[in-house]
Amino acid sequence: MERRQFGRTGWDVPVVGLGTWQTFDLDQAQEHIAQEVVDAVLADGTRFFDSSPMYGRAEAVLDRALGTRRDEAIVATKIWASTVDEGKQQFRNQLRYYGGRVDLEQIHNLVAWQDQLDWLEQERDAARIGLLGATHYGASAFPELMRIMRTGRIQAIQVPYNPRQQEVAEEVLPLAHELGIGVVTMRPFGEGGLMPGPPANLLEPLGVSTWSQALLKWTLSDPRVHVAIPATRSVAHAKQNAAAGSPPWFDENARRYLEELVQKYC
Repeated sequence: MERRQFGRTGWDVPVVGLGTWQTFDLDQAQEHIAQEVVDAVLADGTRFFDSSPMYGRAEAVLDRALGTRRDEAIVATKIWASTVDEGKQQFRNQLRYYGGRVDLEQIHNLVAWQDQLDWLEQERDAARIGLLGATHYGASAFPELMRIMRTGRIQAIQVPYNPRQQEVAEEVLPLAHELGIGVVTMRPFGEGGLMPGPPANLLEPLGVSTWSQALLKWTLSDPRVHVAIPATRSVAHAKQNAAAGSPPWFDENARRYLEELVQKYC
């Protein structure tokens, strides 16, 4: 799997990670599912794992799935809290889950970001956080996200980017590139809205075997993107997704062809 320099952070990250939204909120009887997926993606070179307190049990489930392999992972999680006290409690939980550190701590959906960022910077200075970031899923919030980016206080953003949601390409991605900010992309499959896709024979010009690989390659063919985080509970799907993380990448003609398939079949 290809690795990319994560903005100007000095990190070298695999381009396909694993998200945990709606997939790792599992009870004890189901946790083996997460274990099997994590085992599979680690074996295929995935090292970037994204979670959040918003995702129910997902943070704790990811902790147990990684187990003794925590040091092999880049753990990206989030603070999703309207008060500082709540945010600090979430962080204490995360330190317990992830061996006393969070590699990328993100302010989820910009909630109370001005209040949270002050103490998070202190935790970064104390080496309990590697990098700081901010996330949002809605285009209406992108002006506020860009305002934070321009402060120089964060090193990463997480935004949706797929053939149907391309708003970030207008201003957010150019600004991230200019500032040397790492870009994590969510919703590569449009939260399922881009599935199941076109007939398999129409994928032949793209040189991929599955529609999910085509969608991931569309996103990752933008060099301003550093990592995409598809979420799945399927080992087979996880391995297919990981296989999309290697060149050749799509040129502009291939990206336009895929966009035409999305318009027709999705």
